[in-house]
Amino acid sequence: MKEGRFIALEGIDGAGTTSLATAMLKWLAGRGVQSAITREPSDGPIGTLIRQVLRGRIRMPEAAGSGSIPMETIALLFAADRIDHIQAEVVPALRKGVWVLSDRYVDSSKAYQGTVLDPAWVADINRHAMKPDLTLFLRVDVDVALSRISTTRLQKDIFETKEMLVKVAAIYDSLYSRQTPDVAVLDSNRTLQEVEQAMEEALVRAFPGL
Repeated sequence: MKEGRFIALEGIDGAGTTSLATAMLKWLAGRGVQSAITREPSDGPIGTLIRQVLRGRIRMPEAAGSGSIPMETIALLFAADRIDHIQAEVVPALRKGVWVLSDRYVDSSKAYQGTVLDPAWVADINRHAMKPDLTLFLRVDVDVALSRISTTRLQKDIFETKEMLVKVAAIYDSLYSRQTPDVAVLDSNRTLQEVEQAMEEALVRAFPGL
């Protein structure tokens, strides 16, 4: 059986990665391609822990200081979750010929954790993560993203502030400043239908057999 493809969707919170992953799943199914959506943090044990940390539901003992989990610890948790995610979900699916669509991946760590940590260190602790066949970066204005978040989130995480998202967006832009065959930059300020069309065109360019 032919091995599947691994596609990562990246962008700041509110960029629309989850909506586009769902649209991609349906579009690929229409072309006879079996695919599956996964996400990071994953739904595995470490990923579940990370979600609780990001929402402020797990904190350090007050005796340890501010009570906030150190960002270095969060970065290491993400790296550990990523390896578990790859081994437990991504690789087994790819070997069955399934295309895996990951809602966020390594570049999310570089963009978010890189706002407060040494980017070289963040890249180093993720050096064993497999490379996607294609990354779709959804570029969106921060104000547009925040407007979407306000209407879709019941609870924000520690990164979902304008100050933080401006910094994250700048790092993302630097990551994708040079166009490469394995990266497609999509304008996510547009309507979902327009972004879906751009996504379809990017997939056909990357995988001519579709």
